[in-house]
Amino acid sequence: MKPLVLDSTMTNLGGVFYPTGHIFALFPDEDCVRHAASALQAAGHKGSIAYASPETIMEDIVHTLGTANAPLPSVGAERDMVRRIADLAGTGYHGALVEMTGKDNADAVVAAIAPAGAAAAFHYRTFIIEDLIAQAAPQGTQSVVAGTHAAQGEDTPQ
Repeated sequence: MKPLVLDSTMTNLGGVFYPTGHIFALFPDEDCVRHAASALQAAGHKGSIAYASPETIMEDIVHTLGTANAPLPSVGAERDMVRRIADLAGTGYHGALVEMTGKDNADAVVAAIAPAGAAAAFHYRTFIIEDLIAQAAPQGTQSVVAGTHAAQGEDTPQ
């Protein structure tokens, strides 16, 4: 597992974090990330895996949001995803950027990383970000259903 180094291929035209062809997952601690990386390798995953500490997430990924009040239009949900990532990293969650190759399957990735403690996972595809792990609802509220966020920022139920 290599360290995450953010580059321009991992952002959209507006400069917001959007690593097309990758899954970005968040875990409670570094050990969980390492366990997930081992599980992916054992499952035959072929893509690379990069580790991001909470500090790296806040400094590099969250920084791509720039000024929250900027008048630039957003054509998708990428800003919302980065805010969710920021919320988790702000409470100490660590990240893994999982490269998806032609033979990799998002369901297989989730099956490998969920037992390692993945709290969230976002599959960045062209024009679509899939929220792969349902969020746990606070007690006394209804469950939140994971959805697909299309380019227009709309939720499409699965």
